[in-house]
Amino acid sequence: MGELSERERAVLALEGRQWRTAGAKERAIREELGLSPTRYYQLLNGLLDRGEALAAAPVLVNRLRRVREARRGAR
Repeated sequence: MGELSERERAVLALEGRQWRTAGAKERAIREELGLSPTRYYQLLNGLLDRGEALAAAPVLVNRLRRVREARRGAR
């Protein structure tokens, strides 16, 4: 296993934050990471399959994996 890049750690950190207003997360994605929301979610989805992400943020990654599986099952 390799290590997470600084950008990958920032994606996980941003995803773990609480958002109080609509649009605040998307604004933070653009301002803090310099990414479009679409690219952010692509990166995040890829991170969920990596052991390094699980080791770095186990509670967050496991929660997001459960959410992803529930959405897939609903389709």
